[in-house]
Amino acid sequence: MKFKLIYPKWPKLDRQTEFHLPPHGPVVFAAALPDYVDIDFVDENLEAIDFDEAVDFVGISMMLTVQVKRGWEIADLYRKKGIKVIFGGIATMLHAEETMQHADSVFLGEAEGRMEEVFADFRHHRLKPCYDFINQRPDIALVGPARRDILNRTLYNYKGVQMVDLVHASRGCRFHCYPCAVSYLGGRVFRPRPIEKAVAEMAGIENNRLFIVDNSLAQDAQWEMELFREMIPLKKKWCSHPIEDKPEVLDLAAQAGAWYVYQAVFDTSDYIKERIKRYHDHGIGVEGTILLGLDSHDEDFIKRLIDFLLEIELDLAEFTVLTPFPHTRAYADLSRQNRILSHDWNDYSADKVVFQPKQMSRERLQELLEYAWQTFYQDESQPIKMAKLFQQVVRKEVADNTFTPRDRQLAGHSFGRVVNK
Repeated sequence: MKFKLIYPKWPKLDRQTEFHLPPHGPVVFAAALPDYVDIDFVDENLEAIDFDEAVDFVGISMMLTVQVKRGWEIADLYRKKGIKVIFGGIATMLHAEETMQHADSVFLGEAEGRMEEVFADFRHHRLKPCYDFINQRPDIALVGPARRDILNRTLYNYKGVQMVDLVHASRGCRFHCYPCAVSYLGGRVFRPRPIEKAVAEMAGIENNRLFIVDNSLAQDAQWEMELFREMIPLKKKWCSHPIEDKPEVLDLAAQAGAWYVYQAVFDTSDYIKERIKRYHDHGIGVEGTILLGLDSHDEDFIKRLIDFLLEIELDLAEFTVLTPFPHTRAYADLSRQNRILSHDWNDYSADKVVFQPKQMSRERLQELLEYAWQTFYQDESQPIKMAKLFQQVVRKEVADNTFTPRDRQLAGHSFGRVVNK
């Protein structure tokens, strides 16, 4: 059976660097497919879809809300040809009812242990309109190595430099942050994979640079430290979402190859300042993730926050505006207050204001988002800051002899000069 799995394209943010990470959802899903399925994967961000190719069944994997309208267009084209289409992924779960209007079937939830049933139903012409497993999560031990072999590896590099590979060591999140849908998608119970399985998958990834995509590593300090201890011999270099803010955890993270973390900066407190300093003291870079437009934010707060970001010397910063994605507390509150101004999902890119802010006009918040980008990067451009962050990983790799001559050639002369200092 030929199964075509498609990852729909979406427009990059205006200030987002034009590179593409290998997507995680499709390769994790592919690992759950029955052995008899011949899978052909297309990342439409990098390759055109051949709609004339003969296929038996089409899957559309959607991670982002800004992918959904394009995903629906693709499905409509295939269904007109009489080819059945199934949707899955995070954005499918967030937009299930609308997506069902463009699908023969939608799959909601985690795929492990469920795909035999789905594909048996397809083969016997009894495909269900919806397979809803959102509240029936599989045993986390069933999660095996992702099928990275379905990727066209040559496409995932930036100016000749191989991008990080994505991997996860846990699912679920015990936190319930205001703008986040993870509690709906993966549950509020932290579910770590068996550490030996997660580390074995990392060891099997050829790429030396990883992005550990867990919602947060700061869930269980003992688990976190055990994970890092087991990662030390791998000599991988990695980035992740937040790490537990404890010296013993940060020390092990650094030994395990922590390169940088994504850290939310939500106020100008000494707590945040000291947290960033502790990361830096352990040789771990920080990309600040800054969300603008909460009800407590007025214009003066936002300007003071940007000044604070420069003071604490973040390595990078990414600015977004509050976006009320379905199944979040933000969506529930703003819907109840009739403050959502657009339900055009193409606008839900986190750089467009789609709601009425509490303390300013919609237009002013949009202007302040632009002000934040311009002010933070006015003295040192985003590409320069990114290059410096990359230089950090090169130094780490040189120190433990994992920076190869081929890496040196691909990275270019500017990085080579850093290595030779």
